[in-house]
Amino acid sequence: MNRRQMIGSATGVAVAAAAAGFPGTSAFAASGGENIKLKGNIRHSVSQWCYGDIPLDDLAIACAKMGLESVELLWEKDWATVKNHGLKCAVGYATDYGIPKGFNRIANHEKLIADFERMIPIAGEAGIPNLICFSGNREGQNDNVGMVNCAIALRKLTPLAEKHGVTIIMELLNSYGHADYQCDSTAWGIALCEMVGSERMKLLYDIYHMQIMEGNIIDTLKKNIKYIGHVHTGGVPGRHELDETQELYYPAIMRALVDSGYKGFVGQEFVPTQTDKLDSLRKSVLICDV
Repeated sequence: MNRRQMIGSATGVAVAAAAAGFPGTSAFAASGGENIKLKGNIRHSVSQWCYGDIPLDDLAIACAKMGLESVELLWEKDWATVKNHGLKCAVGYATDYGIPKGFNRIANHEKLIADFERMIPIAGEAGIPNLICFSGNREGQNDNVGMVNCAIALRKLTPLAEKHGVTIIMELLNSYGHADYQCDSTAWGIALCEMVGSERMKLLYDIYHMQIMEGNIIDTLKKNIKYIGHVHTGGVPGRHELDETQELYYPAIMRALVDSGYKGFVGQEFVPTQTDKLDSLRKSVLICDV
């Protein structure tokens, strides 16, 4: 299951995970894990959907032992679960509208604005720093028109976000895997941020997606760090582990983030290929812990 499917089926996934008992997911978990002391320069997080067959309580316990600060991309009902294990949720969901159906269509505004207006105060009270949003797909729409439409809605929401200390982050995605997605370039995303004109609207810079679309990751991050509210990882090709099988060198990327003064989270969002998924996560976190 990918994140596009996961957004609309969180309850079903939880039930399936509980029934399956996530067999064989981790020697790390079975052994009780080993507490890992990280360096503290990177705020580590992980996207829950990549480990959807592991009950959230078990995932949170393992992440806490690994030194992660957050499990992210959770619905409101799950925020307390990770908090109970001493973790944050770096990014929450505000709406059940999925990736293709975003702010770039006026027809979507009524529901999206209502959903975000409801969730922003709740997120602020719960200490959730970011709520994710999407541009939506082009469907023949001009990119400038889509940007203006996104800005119209986001300008209505950012005063409330400013009041409650919550940042709305629009994710940059590649428009091949997420066919026809409109916010598929850093330049488009930055132009939207400038049009909205609020510190509470930023970009979720997904390294995997932007490597596919435009590359030049380190230079882009360094020059545009003020627009970046959150970062996602993933190996290219395939969105798998951040190891020697892929083309990006993540230690250098992470050092560039630290050198740029980035204070947000880095969310591991790769799809594990190893049988021991949690050990795979541990290895990738350590690669990024510069």
